[in-house]
Amino acid sequence: MAARVTPADRAAASQAARTTTSGVAVEVDDEAGAGSRRETMVPNTHLMASLLGPHDELLRLVEQAFPEDRIAVQGNRIAVDGPEAGQLSRLFEELVLVLESGQGLDAAKVRRTIDMVREDVRPSEVLNAEVVRGARGRSVRPYTAGQKRYTDAIGENTVTFGIGPAGTGKSYLAVALAVQALQTRAVNRIILTRPAVEAGERLGFLPGDLMAKVDPYLRPLYDALYDLLEPEGAQRLLDRGTIEVAPLAFMRGRTLNSSFIILDEAQNTTPEQMKMFLTRIGFGSKCVVTGDVTQIDVPGGRSGLVGLDKVLGEVPGLAFVHLTRRDVVRHQIVADIIRAYEEAERSDDGG
Repeated sequence: MAARVTPADRAAASQAARTTTSGVAVEVDDEAGAGSRRETMVPNTHLMASLLGPHDELLRLVEQAFPEDRIAVQGNRIAVDGPEAGQLSRLFEELVLVLESGQGLDAAKVRRTIDMVREDVRPSEVLNAEVVRGARGRSVRPYTAGQKRYTDAIGENTVTFGIGPAGTGKSYLAVALAVQALQTRAVNRIILTRPAVEAGERLGFLPGDLMAKVDPYLRPLYDALYDLLEPEGAQRLLDRGTIEVAPLAFMRGRTLNSSFIILDEAQNTTPEQMKMFLTRIGFGSKCVVTGDVTQIDVPGGRSGLVGLDKVLGEVPGLAFVHLTRRDVVRHQIVADIIRAYEEAERSDDGG
């Protein structure tokens, strides 16, 4: 529960506290011995207002996450007292660093920051890591610790598997890193591909040739490109063949050199298709494979993604990153829906 401290409280805290710098938490003596007490000094009132949120709504979120601790705000000082005072003070310190970097705070970002602090991850390092600067100067960054692990793995490995539920940014971040690699001339082209598997629909009844039939299923990849490069810029690169978007069947028999290759919706490949795809990688190329093993539409359920970490886990230059509902960056209800499905599945398995 938040409280406004009295002058006597403030004087006692000032006497017990060690010398500190702005935005850094310090430990304060707790004569009662009931728990540790920490204080954080916020550099200025503008940052404090942004930290607490309109009508203290962001402070209320923190209080709800740490119900056993007491938070007292006085001027530019935040004092915390309770069993998780250490984590709480680090949370406020990290939020100040995020604000000082020029970013704003909202409820979703504060919730994700709380999760990261509890995972012993520094949110300021995660949220300040720019992946690429997209169209109109907009910065693309990881929003969660899982997304940071994912982007780091892509940078450090030749092949990276990003596995997780919808809304975790698997495809978007992969396309963003592909655009960065193209802009820095680390690769000569981008190749985006998906298996032509329908979710209970029939491609044969759609008009046009194979490319026209599968084009709607590739639309999420186009959307990411248009968001990062603007429609005109993306279309120019598509027309030149610098960016190629094609169904997985078109990869057979090719060797893909100096390319950034993304296989999206990989849970809908068969084991044979997955092997075919992974053996297309040529010199100077980087590959990212994304998928959600809870949404398999491939006939018979024979997914080329399921269990692949057991087969390829020891291969050097290859990494598997598993994202969870904590990495969902869509509306909060999406994470809640995923959690509800997970709990129902565990209940079914147990019963």
